[in-house]
Amino acid sequence: MLRFYKIQDGLIKELDVPEDEQRAYLKQADWIDACEPTEDERQLLQTLVKSDIPAFDDVEEIEASARCFVDHAGVHVHSLFLNLADGRHNTVSVAFILQKNCLITIRETELADFRLLRMRARREQVEARDASEMLVTILDQKVENHADGLEDLHRQLENVSYLVLEDEDAELDDAISQLAKLEDSNGKTRLCLMDTQRNLSFLLRHLQKEGEIRETLREINRDIETLMSHTTFLFDKINFLMDSTQGFINIEQNQIIKIFSIAAVVFLPPTLIASIYGMNFQHMPELDWPWAYPMALGLMVLAAFAPYWYFKRKGWL
Repeated sequence: MLRFYKIQDGLIKELDVPEDEQRAYLKQADWIDACEPTEDERQLLQTLVKSDIPAFDDVEEIEASARCFVDHAGVHVHSLFLNLADGRHNTVSVAFILQKNCLITIRETELADFRLLRMRARREQVEARDASEMLVTILDQKVENHADGLEDLHRQLENVSYLVLEDEDAELDDAISQLAKLEDSNGKTRLCLMDTQRNLSFLLRHLQKEGEIRETLREINRDIETLMSHTTFLFDKINFLMDSTQGFINIEQNQIIKIFSIAAVVFLPPTLIASIYGMNFQHMPELDWPWAYPMALGLMVLAAFAPYWYFKRKGWL
């Protein structure tokens, strides 16, 4: 699907372009957003770029030379974005092609960052003077969304922290599962921030004539440095809670093993007495005693109570 945007009076506005008139708007749009483009739409974009549109497999390449480069079609930047699907975060690469008068974005799925940008554009809240500023605006909003996402992760982590450290009836297995998901989300957020940092460094080298844009790029870079420190803090807290949870689970397991061990020791002496009087020897004096049976029962009770009293006195119970 292709969406067309035009800069009017310093604001980005979405154009309502019928599908059969898209070719006519190719050179009029300041930003063309291609989400899951069909083969016909890709060929249409190739007439504007005058080069092959990158395939999604190429966009996912991790080498720096494959993610940021310049050729006759313009400045190419492949940037990682976070996508929430089925309750878990994953990363999606978006290809940016910056030409002199137009920005082209190509992605394989709908992303929350672009939905938000589209909504803000409809409300006339997205400012830009040219395609370069449009690219910087998208990256700036991406970093802002990561900041909001990290705040949300921190709130979730506080809930898990209460669950692990204060809630006596908590299911610790559930806490481990939640911590694993938070660690995964935090790691992917950090990966996106690192990738964006690399994108900004590349743009700073290749947008040398854009003084105001370069200053904005530096400000975004400073924001990323702050967020990177926050992800480190979250990693440390997640690891602490993970260690604490595993420690509490070990304590519970040790307590259960301790109960079984004490029970075995308590019942061992009575079992010994019962075994002795269960032997089939011909000459056993106690067999002729009228009070031998209650004596044996008394010995077994006393043998069970003695270790229990000793453990209780030692504070082991």
